[in-house]
Amino acid sequence: MESTRERWSSRSAFLFAVIGSAIGLGNVWRFPYITYENGGGAFLIPYLIALITAGIPLMILEYYVGHFTQSAPPIAFRKIWHRAEWAGWFAILLIFILSTYYCTIMGWCVNYLYYSFDLGWGNTAESVKAFFNNDILQLSSSPSVLGGIRLPIVFGLALVWLWIYLSLFKGVETLGKIVYFTVIIPWLIIVIMVIRGLTLPGAIEGIKFYLTPDFSVLLKPKVWLAAYGQIFFTLSLAMGTLIVYASYLHEESDITVNAFLTSIANCLTSFVAGFAVFSTLGYLAQTLGVSVKDVTTSGIGLAFVTYPMAISLLPVAARFFAALFFLLLLTLGIDSAFSMTEPVVESIVDKWGAKKKYVLPVICVLGFLVGLPFTTRAGLYWIDIADHFITNYGITVVGLLECIIIGYVLGAKKARSYINQVSEMKIGIWWDIFIKFLTPAFLGTSLVFQFVNLIKKGYGGYPIWTTYTGMGLIIFLALTAIILAKRKGAV
Repeated sequence: MESTRERWSSRSAFLFAVIGSAIGLGNVWRFPYITYENGGGAFLIPYLIALITAGIPLMILEYYVGHFTQSAPPIAFRKIWHRAEWAGWFAILLIFILSTYYCTIMGWCVNYLYYSFDLGWGNTAESVKAFFNNDILQLSSSPSVLGGIRLPIVFGLALVWLWIYLSLFKGVETLGKIVYFTVIIPWLIIVIMVIRGLTLPGAIEGIKFYLTPDFSVLLKPKVWLAAYGQIFFTLSLAMGTLIVYASYLHEESDITVNAFLTSIANCLTSFVAGFAVFSTLGYLAQTLGVSVKDVTTSGIGLAFVTYPMAISLLPVAARFFAALFFLLLLTLGIDSAFSMTEPVVESIVDKWGAKKKYVLPVICVLGFLVGLPFTTRAGLYWIDIADHFITNYGITVVGLLECIIIGYVLGAKKARSYINQVSEMKIGIWWDIFIKFLTPAFLGTSLVFQFVNLIKKGYGGYPIWTTYTGMGLIIFLALTAIILAKRKGAV
């Protein structure tokens, strides 16, 4: 299998691919708000500590697993420990489900890109919110009321999956060329939007809200959990992506330096994107005559309600910047979508020896079909529910399993010896300490903290049966992973 394995055409192709995987929609709509909400500039302290003590060590671990085994996650973990294959399949199943609703959100972006040319959402808070809830989603009253699918979203979803297929069907060498454009283009757009944002009236007030430090928050455990959580998920850790991408590296390829470069590029992008977001929110606040806090929101609300309203109120070239913003979201999202599909395909190829040219279209069609429930009028609810349980429970468990398998079963010292043999930058015993103790301590604490909150409060104000459904999904995927691991394959 190793002799015929695909290879990146260059080191830069690999770096652009993994950076593109890490830099996604969350860099624009999640990081700036979390920074503001958790002490502004002071949040950068726990954020950097989390990057050093968890993000980079775990990225080095995943690069090692892929580079050493030259395999996708299920076979990679089996080569390290014969009982660990199921952990790889668990990660793959989680990322597959995640990709189906992630591509649905990109389908929303396709629709918004179309409407951006005439600012179809209007320029008031009421009209923009109504456009998103009533025109785009036609949102139902609850998760139990599916209300039928929304054809415009289905159309956008189909376009996204077609884009994924056309980018992957010729292999990673072609993907390595595509990612140059899909990484550089959003960087350029972010720079343009930062420059435009900083020239708007009220921009400085927005930046102050973004970065004014409140050091008292550093004594709050939730701030540190937020920092570690943001680092863990923004770097695409425990999703199988970094393992399979690293498995396409040549034997002499560096591990440690690549991990540092990827991490720094991702975090720097998040930080700079915050200037684009909060400078524009400062302008929106001044235009509406309210405080920046009153217009500050996170996640989907920022991307599809607040920011479009701010853009529609721009004095010059509003349509241009509206189209630019949703082009930004699409180009940010597509690299992450590639990186969620490739591990699924390669895991099947590695396990059963199937030809990639047949597996890829099947996975793309299956992903489209599984994504259809998220295009219903209750889709927004189910995206929120699925994302909460997959990211806060499923992926956290995978990260914990990785630390146990490499840190204790294989031995962190043995892994570190291999990493240092192929890397320009050598790592010391500190890496062993992080992988064996500090990183799993954070992941375990986070898991317990989330579970206790779930038991006490449920999730998001939804009916209790949605909590059972979410946990049931995680358990179902884990059991399916065990079954797949027991199936005989070609390898």
